[in-house]
Amino acid sequence: MKVIVLGGYGAVGSQAVAYLREMAAHVLAAGRDPKRADLLIDAGHPHGLDRVLKDVDVVLNCAGTEDAALADQVTRHGAAFVDITASVEYTSAVERLKPSAPILLSVGLAPGLTNLLAAAVQQEAPAQPIDIALLLGAGERYGKASTTWAYQLLGQDFADPATGERIRNYSRPRRFHLPVYGVRRLLRVDYSDQHVLHRDLGVPVRTYFGLTSRLATAALAALTRLPAAAHAAPSWHLPGDQRWLALARSADGRTHTLGGRVQAHATAAIAAIAAVKAARLPRGVHHLHHVLDLSDLAALPIRLHPWYPPTPEPNH
Repeated sequence: MKVIVLGGYGAVGSQAVAYLREMAAHVLAAGRDPKRADLLIDAGHPHGLDRVLKDVDVVLNCAGTEDAALADQVTRHGAAFVDITASVEYTSAVERLKPSAPILLSVGLAPGLTNLLAAAVQQEAPAQPIDIALLLGAGERYGKASTTWAYQLLGQDFADPATGERIRNYSRPRRFHLPVYGVRRLLRVDYSDQHVLHRDLGVPVRTYFGLTSRLATAALAALTRLPAAAHAAPSWHLPGDQRWLALARSADGRTHTLGGRVQAHATAAIAAIAAVKAARLPRGVHHLHHVLDLSDLAALPIRLHPWYPPTPEPNH
């Protein structure tokens, strides 16, 4: 299998390249830096891919570029396209395509792993609303694209997928009982998983976010009230650990939780599995929970830890 990884030397892309090579794929790390790239490509100019897509099975986008034309261009050449980004607008734009090859979205932790956790919860509690929680390590150094995206959400509103109510990012705190971390108040965030899952599962789904540092989470809640906060420099680095945790729970407290260390490694591992799966999918736009379930994660090149709360906690 031949794979091109856009952004193949970044925080996630470099790990995805390594994992795919362990799976015996022929992988080229692509990007604009001639010192680090196996293949010089600017993901911001999709037509530049024409010369390299012959005999390519999958293009995995880890570059942070959100352009539906890129997905369209790749699939026109018969290659599958896999993307790890989380923007609602971008996801919607790609879903409107009529691709000639498979496209796989919702790949990573959130969306991605959170989709699988929510789907597992719905199998146990089919008609109940689902809350998703993502806790990321405050001490991890995230890639520029993901950090910039997180800051740009500050002060921005979004429509609740179930009610249409306008909600400000990093507001509406909700209490979660998290393994290892105890009781935490996490903040509502506009990840694309809640929109796709509300549509696909037919129940209200809400996504909440926090950092392992309580102070850093509180700072996000404060900054989102400031009009200029979205333009804050994304180079800040906070003290803290590199653990992460993803959780989905139904209204009656049925919960599935997985966690680990270093979010970039987990995202890359899921992306590598998704790339292998995408090469065998029918043409069209798919999401991770359409094609994988939690049992498939046993094939990941890293181990995820099944952390469970000691007792179910009702979702009030």
